[in-house]
Amino acid sequence: MFSSLLIANRGEIACRIIKTARRMGIRTIAVYSDADANALHVKMADASVPIGGSAARESYLSIDKIVAACKATGAEAVHPGYGFLSENAAFPAALAEAGIIFVGPPASAIEAMGDKITSKKLAAEAGVSTVPGHMGLVGDADEAVTIANLIGYPVMIKASAGGGGKGMRIAWSDAEAREGFERSKSEAASSFGDDRIFIEKFVTEPRHIEIQLIGDQHGNVLYLNERECSIQRRNQKVIEEAPSPFLDARTRAAMGEQAVALARAVGYTSAGTVEFLVDKHRNFYFLEMNTRLQVEHPITELITGLDLVELMLRSAAGEKLPLAQSEVRLDGWAIESRIYAEDPYRNFLPSTGRLTRYHPPAENLTQTPFVRNDTGVQEGGEISTFYDPMIAKLCTWAPTRLEAIDAMQVALDEFELEGVGNNVPFLSAVMGQARFREGRLTTGYIAEEFPDGFSGVALDAESFSHLAALACCSAYALETRAFSNGTPLGMHHPESRRAVLIGGQRWDFAIRADGIEYWLTAPDGSKHLVESGWKPGMSLCIGRVDGDVHHVRLDRVTGGFRMRYRGADLVARVLLPHVADLMPVMPVKVPPDLSRFLLCPMPGQVVRIDVKDGDLVEDGQTLAIVEAMKMENVLKAEKRARVSKVRVKPGAVLAVDEVILEFEAI
Repeated sequence: MFSSLLIANRGEIACRIIKTARRMGIRTIAVYSDADANALHVKMADASVPIGGSAARESYLSIDKIVAACKATGAEAVHPGYGFLSENAAFPAALAEAGIIFVGPPASAIEAMGDKITSKKLAAEAGVSTVPGHMGLVGDADEAVTIANLIGYPVMIKASAGGGGKGMRIAWSDAEAREGFERSKSEAASSFGDDRIFIEKFVTEPRHIEIQLIGDQHGNVLYLNERECSIQRRNQKVIEEAPSPFLDARTRAAMGEQAVALARAVGYTSAGTVEFLVDKHRNFYFLEMNTRLQVEHPITELITGLDLVELMLRSAAGEKLPLAQSEVRLDGWAIESRIYAEDPYRNFLPSTGRLTRYHPPAENLTQTPFVRNDTGVQEGGEISTFYDPMIAKLCTWAPTRLEAIDAMQVALDEFELEGVGNNVPFLSAVMGQARFREGRLTTGYIAEEFPDGFSGVALDAESFSHLAALACCSAYALETRAFSNGTPLGMHHPESRRAVLIGGQRWDFAIRADGIEYWLTAPDGSKHLVESGWKPGMSLCIGRVDGDVHHVRLDRVTGGFRMRYRGADLVARVLLPHVADLMPVMPVKVPPDLSRFLLCPMPGQVVRIDVKDGDLVEDGQTLAIVEAMKMENVLKAEKRARVSKVRVKPGAVLAVDEVILEFEAI
């Protein structure tokens, strides 16, 4: 086994690799860009090397700088993580020339599987079921339309060198095929330096299920069961689970055997993943092979008891796999939620800024249910525009699927994250949906369940009343603390009656307290017992109301609390009854009308402006394209209007809500 390892990556995956290497007694070396000088992975490593500017092409994508860092530090091996250089065949070739071990598959396997067109041909030759499509390169938008009509809509337009959801578009018409081709080609050139495009049939009602592989240098290849990755947004995975709630043992074995056959055909070693589309009849079709460690590998580790990073390191050192296929476990159920810096209330647009609060739930890998949080950030850290917006991968494990989902709901309730928009409320909402809990999943799940976007969760009546009770008790605790400290409150002692207003609903309670126990009595005589140890200054309230436990994020606001629970974001006003009586006659502030402006929906750079002053635009017409975190976002007109003024030029870097265009009524 080598004694030193350089991690050619950043963020949570770099931290994840460092943990295993440290346990194995391997010295770790981090590399970092200007933007990551104070990053967590740099602090965790035994040594670190600066490698250039904040843009990935100036640092993490520079093979020469990575090799130079290896030579400068004496690194014997390099783990590429995922993304960046992990699937660039030139990288292991350069390392080999320098006498450095690459922790991954041979360059020949990366090259063969890295090109989606070549990989599909090789998969077919290896006896793997493939999706119908046009395997040649597509020259222009006109040819894309012609091919799409030959295959039949819907079609998937994909970058040959793509990955991570970039360079992918679904088209249902000629117009969408043209625009999809242009956007896929542009994103592919920007993200991968390779703008080749191909087209294949889009399978309706598909599931995205992948097989995890591990191989050594002695010809042994195993499949480590599957992961269900169907909950996706813009072709980017959001929630994964292992195993799939859809597969039976026979289909699992068939998919696993085909994945192994493909790996053997290309001489594959190390960790890799073969991705399949699975239709509602359990027919499965090869999608692509990822020749690297996957983002979602933790859930495979949780159900198998294996450390995939350790197996990769041992394989790279020439060791044999320590188990046979018959010894691969499938124990319990694991769920992974990807925590992203993106605003679900603004169509999941990326969010940047400083993490003013970052308190994930406590990890627990010894008591059921397990909670694991793979992260690469810390409180006070910056989420920039230069890299992927992932903050953490929150995982839970339990003996059954529903128990794992319930554990995830609690873990998400406890995840305290402030300073940037984040998708925790959305993830909580999905966990509570009947369709998800029943396992009725497709890659169209988010579009089908949230056709108008995400606007929060409407809680049931019991949950509302329980939150009202917790708000009432928290306010009482706050006032009791203030009274005991001698703070003037305009009263001699906290009153025993309170009114709680949430939205348009009102609850009235008489309250009596003894330590952490509160007895609430409603006007109709019904009684509630609340047990809560919440104290002023705490941001998480864990309370029991009539026997039901709730984990509620609680922040003080004027007259009450902001309460976040199970995807709902509410304000509870806790008032004296006579004050609450006056609230219906208080004036309501009307928000300003911004309909005559096109606002930048996220921090990003203007790629293109498609209109000019005086143009008449129609509903659905493309107005501008803004790139954020390597994804191009097409901004379209929402109604017929005339452009009165274009405020910015292509290349401009904009903040969120900055004005791009002004309209005038017609």
